[in-house]
Amino acid sequence: MNRDEILRLAGMPPGNPSYPFGPYRFVDREFFTITYETDPDAIRALVPEPLAPDGSNTVVYEWIAMPDSAGFGAYQESGVVIPCTFGGEAVNYTAMMFLDDEPPITAGREIWGFPKRWGEPRLRVDRDTLTGTLVYGGERVAMGTMTYKHDTLCGDPQDCAQKLAKTHVNLKLIPCVTGEPKVAQLVAFDMTEIAVKGFWRGRARLHLVPHVQAPVADLPVHRIVEGRHFIADMTLPYGRVLHDYLG
Repeated sequence: MNRDEILRLAGMPPGNPSYPFGPYRFVDREFFTITYETDPDAIRALVPEPLAPDGSNTVVYEWIAMPDSAGFGAYQESGVVIPCTFGGEAVNYTAMMFLDDEPPITAGREIWGFPKRWGEPRLRVDRDTLTGTLVYGGERVAMGTMTYKHDTLCGDPQDCAQKLAKTHVNLKLIPCVTGEPKVAQLVAFDMTEIAVKGFWRGRARLHLVPHVQAPVADLPVHRIVEGRHFIADMTLPYGRVLHDYLG
């Protein structure tokens, strides 16, 4: 391979890259989120400056089922998102994620700095209950339940789409071959071309189990605020650098 051929590759391995070039389109992407109050000190311990917790003392535990993801296939993921602010703007900081498919793990970490690790999440409807579980190393570390489509959250699709358009922020860390930091950045992206197909809210419960490799329980559940369930098509574009720790 010559230089030009190398620079046209989407990623590694060169003979069979894990993922193609983006942007990446998701069809019928299904979310189950539980907002809950937790320990403010635990939140601050996970949020990297210059981000700041938004002061609500809440976090969002989420499950996402992706049956049709361009370049990535079909998979599910689960993780923790912390509402924060950056320069006065409300953003969502992704604290940890677990999923069951190699291409989006690799692309997520290498491109956008998603804190992704292998896990076994599952989102399903069990009779009258929306149910999410996360298993790590054979042990269940999270379970969430919600009433199934009891209350519509909003009637206007455009208003619903705006609720999903909040900027997402990740801490991207990639070492050099020498072992020193090569990339240390806060990066951001905004989902685009959002088409909401359904948006509901309802009563929810969340149970988290302490685990050293899947420490979701480090943000203990004090009080459930709300469960949300929504289905939408959307596009994940490339992002931008908000802050460079090495600059």
